[in-house]
Amino acid sequence: MDTEGTYDARGTGADRVPRPAGPPPAAPPPPTHAPHQGNPQAGSGGLGAWLRTPRPVREPGVWRFGHTPRPPERPEGVSDRSLVVGVLISALCGLLLWSLWRNGYIPYRLVPLKLFTPGDWWYAGTFGGPRTIQGADALTVYEALLFGLLVYACGRLGNWSEIFRRHVAGRGQPFLASATAAGAALAELLVWKDAVPLVRPVLILVAAVAGGEIYQSQAVVNVLYTVIALGVLLPFARLGRWRELLAARTAKSEAGTPPAPSAPPDAPTPEQWPELRAAGLTDAAEALTAEVRTGRMNDVDVARLRHAWTVGRAHPERLAALDDAVLRTGGAAALHPSGARDLPRRVARHDLLTGQVRIGTFADDPHNPYARRGSGTALEPALLGTSLLAVGPPGAGKSARLVRPVVESLALQALAGRAAVLAVGGAGGELGPDEMFDVVVRIGDPSSVHDFDLYGGTTDPDEAASVLAEGLVGDVPQLDSRRAATVLAQLLGPYRAVHGHFPGVPALRELLDGDHGAADALREALAAGGHQAMLRELEARTRQKGAAGDPGPVLADRIALLDRPAFAPFFATGADARPFALRSLEHLPLRVRIDLPERAHAEASRLLARLVLAQFTAVTAARADRSLFVCLVLDDATHTVTAETVRGIRRLRSVNAGAVLTLRTVDDVPEQLHTALLGAVGCCMAFSGVTTWDGKRFAEVWGKEWVETREVAQHAVFADQPFTRALHALRKLVTGKAVTRDAVTVRRVERERWSASELAYSLPAGHAVMSLTTVEGEHAPPLLVELSG
Repeated sequence: MDTEGTYDARGTGADRVPRPAGPPPAAPPPPTHAPHQGNPQAGSGGLGAWLRTPRPVREPGVWRFGHTPRPPERPEGVSDRSLVVGVLISALCGLLLWSLWRNGYIPYRLVPLKLFTPGDWWYAGTFGGPRTIQGADALTVYEALLFGLLVYACGRLGNWSEIFRRHVAGRGQPFLASATAAGAALAELLVWKDAVPLVRPVLILVAAVAGGEIYQSQAVVNVLYTVIALGVLLPFARLGRWRELLAARTAKSEAGTPPAPSAPPDAPTPEQWPELRAAGLTDAAEALTAEVRTGRMNDVDVARLRHAWTVGRAHPERLAALDDAVLRTGGAAALHPSGARDLPRRVARHDLLTGQVRIGTFADDPHNPYARRGSGTALEPALLGTSLLAVGPPGAGKSARLVRPVVESLALQALAGRAAVLAVGGAGGELGPDEMFDVVVRIGDPSSVHDFDLYGGTTDPDEAASVLAEGLVGDVPQLDSRRAATVLAQLLGPYRAVHGHFPGVPALRELLDGDHGAADALREALAAGGHQAMLRELEARTRQKGAAGDPGPVLADRIALLDRPAFAPFFATGADARPFALRSLEHLPLRVRIDLPERAHAEASRLLARLVLAQFTAVTAARADRSLFVCLVLDDATHTVTAETVRGIRRLRSVNAGAVLTLRTVDDVPEQLHTALLGAVGCCMAFSGVTTWDGKRFAEVWGKEWVETREVAQHAVFADQPFTRALHALRKLVTGKAVTRDAVTVRRVERERWSASELAYSLPAGHAVMSLTTVEGEHAPPLLVELSG
């Protein structure tokens, strides 16, 4: 298959590319797939809008595609009930006071006015009213000023501004403009009906300043009335932001007319491939721009070509090949070895420019920081490179809501040439359809195209023995896997020296069982071939057989699990063998799935899963070219984790690799490895339904934090005076609570981020608590995530 030299330059010939799971297409398929979730072409804006969408750098685990920071947190205010009651009480109190004032029931109400006006304006006595016209006019202005002060005081005491901001201004336009317009109409009606003292005081003040003769002109009177009406409207116009609404409507109407053609901008947009233009590849950039605009490319094509461009900048010959391929095939240049340009179906949202896959949303919970609540939750290679451990009971959603999106994301990145994925799970699981993978190994299924190489593709007997011993007896606590590896090496080396390959399962079982015929035949062949060093190895094994602590019987029992009729066509090592070796993941962006026969052969499946994990850690650590991110996704890691694999997982982040392991409970791992495993992975997830024992271990891993606690002690306040009792009764009517005095104590205490009880009993269904760490060492605290279905 033509890969335009993108993958061939890594030293991997075509004969090393495993056969795909299905029949290969006759020609590269056109990108005319049906729209699906996560595909930018399915959106209204198309691929160009997807490329232009901002992706700001955020904290680990935040979905960056189109991320908008949350508005600043507002302090918690009074309740709506208290606001409404406060407005009503203050309004009623204001009306009562104004009624008492107008009817003369408030004593000494004119004393302040008489102190600043001539005495002959008033009748004698404390309660004497105005005697002259000047006194009546002064009283009118005086009452207008007092009315304004009364309205202001009632508004402040009743918190009218807060209820306006919360229930009128908070709803935005056009409700704000409509509400203020209705308020302005009501205010105009009250002003011109003299229910609100405004018109007459203004006329009196103007006459006092300019003289009464000014009203002989009707034009002047009309101007004054107009100014008063506009003065009443002005506060409502500012509150309702009428000017902004009018400007927005005007701009919208002008936007309906087609704009005049303008010159193209100097800076090219992302869909115009500015990096290629800057390198002088203008023709290639124009070809790809046309592909984007006509809809003949998808997000996988963009990610693949950008990766090919990044790789090719260091190699001029590759860059020239890429330029030629783009001019010939457009968006189909530098194809994946399988020829696929997309997956048959997606179940999650992906952003291949950042490598993220969205798995949920940070819940609106007090445990989560305010800025994170409501933001999308995403995983990417920078996080998976520290490995991830997910724990939750069956049915918690580990496979559907975590494993499948992660496998799908890694498969898409493999099509872009940036990653390789190895997914291991039970037959009939939820890892994805066969069309999503290049290699599907169905162990125990006669229809499987590939077998599984027990030795990982290595030719070194010591290395093969070490990995195989870890898979066979790594979970036996009383047996040292190094001794088991020595025993296997003493058999694998001589066998390979004679036959040119490692033994199959039946032959290895015979040698481990101490079959005299198999051992004698091997001894004679070694002697005839002159393999004296290997003959000494076999003789050493013969002498150690049956000694105290000999691991041979245990190894024979374990290898017998694979020597079953259902596995007869598998694990072959001769010339007719067709095994798949994990070493193929070293250089090729492969998508591999291994199905284990968990239902019929549970113990054999655990052995094989343990062997795959051991081979993966060994192969990735020995890679010379670590530019490709390699990830193992083990859907059920029950009884597969050993002391050696824990050490291997800890080394993955330094070799651009990672592992995703799921467990039903932490107790599926030997107790002596609990701390080591939780410390080896950088990302942890606790799904809803975990036990308090598992919750205790996660609580210890996540540690504690300093929090500020407030202890409030309420003491009842008793009133002795009748007036004070009346005020307390009024306050209880407004707030709905008895009058108390609060004694507040503020302390800083160290508290667990998540306690074992909260993890066991407070997590809603479909949620998980997740902590993240990047390969650079940046941390994200454990946060509650609402997982996507």
